[in-house]
This record gives sequence, C-alpha cells and structure tokens, in this order.
Amino acid sequence: MSREKIVVLDFGSQYAHLIAKRFRMLGYYSEIALPSTSLEVFENCKGIVFSGGPSSVYDEKVPEFNSEILNLDIPILGLCYGHYIVQLGYNGKVGKADVGEFGFATLNLNPAVESPLFKGIEPTQQVWMSHQDGVLQIGEGFEVVGSTKDCPYAATQNLAKKRFSLQCHCEVKDTPCGNQIFQNFADYCGMSKNWDQDTVLQIILDNIKKEAEGKNVLLFLSGGVDSTITFALLNKALGQERVLGLHIDNGFMRKNESANVADAYHKFGFNNFIVEDASESFLKAISGLTDPQKKRMAVGENFITVRNEVVAKQNLDESQWMLAQGTLYPDIIESGGTKNSNTIKTHHNRVQGIQDLIAKGLIIEPVKDLYKDEVRAIGHKLGLPAELVMRHPFPGPGLSINVLCNDGKSWSEKDEEELTAAKKELNEIELNMFCENCTANLKRTVLPVRSVGVQGDFRTYRFPAVLDFGAAKEKEWPLGAAAAEKGIRHFPGKREKIEAASSTITNAAKYMNRTIIKLYQKPGVKDEDLVLQEGYCDRRRLDQLREVDNIVLTELHKSGWYDQIFQHLTIDLPYATSADRATFVLRPVCSEDVMTARFAMLPKELLGTIVQKIAELPFVDALYFDATNKPPATFGWE
Repeated sequence: MSREKIVVLDFGSQYAHLIAKRFRMLGYYSEIALPSTSLEVFENCKGIVFSGGPSSVYDEKVPEFNSEILNLDIPILGLCYGHYIVQLGYNGKVGKADVGEFGFATLNLNPAVESPLFKGIEPTQQVWMSHQDGVLQIGEGFEVVGSTKDCPYAATQNLAKKRFSLQCHCEVKDTPCGNQIFQNFADYCGMSKNWDQDTVLQIILDNIKKEAEGKNVLLFLSGGVDSTITFALLNKALGQERVLGLHIDNGFMRKNESANVADAYHKFGFNNFIVEDASESFLKAISGLTDPQKKRMAVGENFITVRNEVVAKQNLDESQWMLAQGTLYPDIIESGGTKNSNTIKTHHNRVQGIQDLIAKGLIIEPVKDLYKDEVRAIGHKLGLPAELVMRHPFPGPGLSINVLCNDGKSWSEKDEEELTAAKKELNEIELNMFCENCTANLKRTVLPVRSVGVQGDFRTYRFPAVLDFGAAKEKEWPLGAAAAEKGIRHFPGKREKIEAASSTITNAAKYMNRTIIKLYQKPGVKDEDLVLQEGYCDRRRLDQLREVDNIVLTELHKSGWYDQIFQHLTIDLPYATSADRATFVLRPVCSEDVMTARFAMLPKELLGTIVQKIAELPFVDALYFDATNKPPATFGWE
C-alpha cells in the first residue's frame, strides 16, 4: 500500500520545495509534482497545496495546469500564485495590485468568519509577502478570512468545496504561524503522521549505495557545511576506501581557510581527502570578467577542468569514479532548475559541464532535496562536531562572488537615466519612522552599482539606496567623541525603524532592491570623490577583501555572535576615490533555510569595534551596512 501523502504542485516558486519540507518536519510525508500532472498522482493523497511562482496568471506563457485537479474531492490550499489559481478556478478575478508587498505584513483575521485553517491562531499575525499581483474579486462561494493593509483578500476559504487560499507564504519562517496553519491543514485533511528524520537519513544512505553501486566517488569538498556533511554521508554509506574528498584552494578562500578546513577534517578522523592549490588557474579563468553570471559559470566550469587534472594526476580510472557535490535544493531552484522556476543566479554546481555529467548519470548529489537546516540536522545525527556542522555557509566560488567588478566602459546612457530615476524616487519616498533629529540629518543617495535580488520569484538587478544619518553621536560608539572625527557615522539603534525604512523603500521603488546605511567614510573624502572605478576580481582586491572579512569574523567569534547569525558576507565594491582603494558592505543575516532571511542587527558595541578596526585599514574609503531582508534582496550581491 502506498504511503499517505500531501502533494505540493510546483508552479516555479522559490519556496515550493520548502512547503513539502515543512509538512515533512511536522511528520507528514509530502511529494512535489508538476501542476500539469495526471490525476493518478493523487492516489492516497490527503491534501494538495498549490505553490507560488514567478509568473503572472495573465502572462502569455504560464505554467500548464490540469484544471481537473480542482474537481477532486481533496482539500486544496493555494499560496500566492496558487491563491490566484484557486480563485480563478471559481470565477474570481486577478490583476495587478495597487501596492505590491515584499517582506513583512500584518494579517488581520475576520472576526465574523471561523476558519479551520486558523484554529488556535491569534487574530493579528505577522506574515511574509512577495507579490505584485492580487485578487481583485474572490471566487464564487468564497469568504474573506483575513486581510492586510494593502491586500483585502489575503486569506479566503470555501468550506463547501474544501478550498483555502492565502496571499502570504506561510512556508517561510518569517510567517511565525505558518507551521500551525500547515498543521491545521493536515488535521483538516485527516492526515496521519508518517515521516521522521531517521527515515530521511536511511533513505539518503540507501540512495547513495544504489546510485554508486560498483563505483567510487570523488567529492568537491569546499569545507562548507553542505559538502562536509555530504562527505560524511558518503563515508558512512560506502566506507572511506571508496570515497575521495578533493578540496580545491581556488584563490577565493577566506584568510587561512584551506589550512583550517584540513585541520578540522583531520581532527574528526577524515583522512581520505587531498588539497589542491589551483588558485592561479581560477584567477585566470575569471580574469577580465565583470558579468556576475559569467563569473559564476567560469568558476563552475573550471572546477571540472581542475577535477579532470586531479583525476589524471592521481591515476584514477575515470570509468570507476563518479563525481559528488553537496548541492542543496535552493541551489537548484535559484538556478532555474525546476520546470516553472525563474533563474535568480547560476550556481557553480549547475553550469553546463555539470549538467552534461548529470545527463550521463555521473553525478551523485545525496542532499539535493534538502535545505540547510535539514542538512545540519543530518550532520548532528551523524555525530559531526558543531565546528563542522554550524560553520557559516561558504559556497564553492568563495569570495569571488563578493567582489563586484566593472570594466570602466559598460556604464551606459540607460544606466545613467535609471540611476537618476532611482535618486528621484528615493527622495520622493516618505520615511517618517525616525526621530526628529535623525530625520533632519538624513541624507539619501543611490550607489551606481547594481546587485541581484529576488522579488515575486523573479530575479532583479537594481541599485542600492543609501541612508546617511550624519556624524556619530558623542557616546554612541566605543570610541566615544573620537568616532565622529574618524569618519564614523550615526547608526539608528532600533531594528524595527531600520527595517520599516528598508521595506518602505524597496516596496515602493522600481529601480532599487536594497537599502544600505553608511557606517564610515574616510575623513577628507567627499561624496562626490567616490566614483565607479575599473576593477576586476584579482588577487589584490581579494587580499583586501580577506583582511576586511577576517576582522568581521574574528570579532563575531570573540563576541559569541558567530553562532547567533546564519552567515556574514563582506562585499567589495569598485566604488572609491581611486582604483587601488575600495568601499565595503557588511551583510550579516539570520535565516533558517536560505530561502528567506532578515538582516542581523548586531549589538552596537560589537558593530562599533568592527567599524573602528576596518576604518584603520589604509585602502578603505567607506563602509556600509546592508539592512535588507530576503526578499527583496538575496544574501550576496552577485
């Protein structure tokens, strides 16, 4: 007899797989299917969830949908794009919303309507939104369960048809009541608990043995959490004699990173790995490149080149060796790896060379269906130390994707027009959340660099808004009154006000997807002195970035804050007084699964120490703090 299940229809959302993951974590087996799937898929199905997606329902090309699914006598829950599909299925209307919502919103439940979906949930709830469209008229037989300030039909139901639809993403951690909504839906469906972590681990180990039957496995071992736990899984399933870890020093590592990684592995008893210094090869591969996608692809393809060289050097019989990667599901989603998804950024583990090997059945990816928190849970189950399991994520391309590049020629008339438009719209946005003094000193501008973002499941490439609150206050930082003399700026102390300003800007802006706050500007340097410089990802800039990044990580470790945030990225911008100097952005984030995130509000004393030490570096012209959540911004800038 087949297992009872909840089926999630993937319309291409960044979060589709996260829905299935949430149900599994609650103890309910869940599967992903295409919205065009045949009705046979729903045998023994107790409930169906329609995911969000990057399309508008009125686009010419939308995901193919088997409308017969709506005729099934199975409860259905639609989320975001799925919310629209449910409403359209019952003659509702959908169109462009008057105001898009990206990030936090407040859902107010209708006191006149009782909903089994919101059983035990308080009438006012924080929810996570990412949409530009909206329901303009609800479907026949539906009633309004809840609304937000800008979304009158944020939650609806038709109990006669067993249909529910929500505008929000209750699958993300930033909708705190999301798990309870899913639990209530499972209860409503009459679903029995039938899934746990022991089952997941055993399935992964069984799959490894099956996929690698008769072959050995060579693993790209970056030293990050994903590849480390993949390494441990391979060793457990196959034994160390059939597994070889390959750690490549690609020149993009953090300060002393490769040596630290090797020490950590040896301490735990991993001896079946080698370290290859291929830094010159990688630096050459990306030399002169400025386009982020091309850089990522060049790095990914060069991994294959180096892998082939190592295979030859080690005299390995290629017919007997598969290649393994620590790919996670978010990598696949952001690379446009599911049928209806939109490419946000091309991950190095999804370049053409890798795709070709996948097509030939020569790639094994044991954790490709999991998210970061699930992988960490597996690591704990395997007995790995926190030193390995709880390290901050560090992707294969390393620091190369934190160095923004510019060839000094590509800035166009259109770029200038859009930058001017961005400055105009920023100055027109009302920011009334700060105190009178902060508001009076506030200067707004826009940096002439673009970064990647994700809004409504689409990739955006837009400018960052800059907020400058003037000179530091006398007792604000550890340096006291001397902080202002050294160029350190005032930083508002209340997270809710910064977050409100950031969301207000990015929700209203057409040309901006980030909000950053100026922390420091070198004394004597005027705003007009900072200009876009020609700059590439070379050893000099990487070494500068390593120094700044090392200051941040050292202070995070010393203060105990390293374990309290998910990740910190230091971004190097080619925006300075001269080509041999730079400005940097601090990007600390809190997240559970990478799909959504909030910027981390570091304590003032810790942030002050970091700023002070970075300001002492001779090549730093300015320093900023990225106060943007995901969405609308991604973790990194490329």
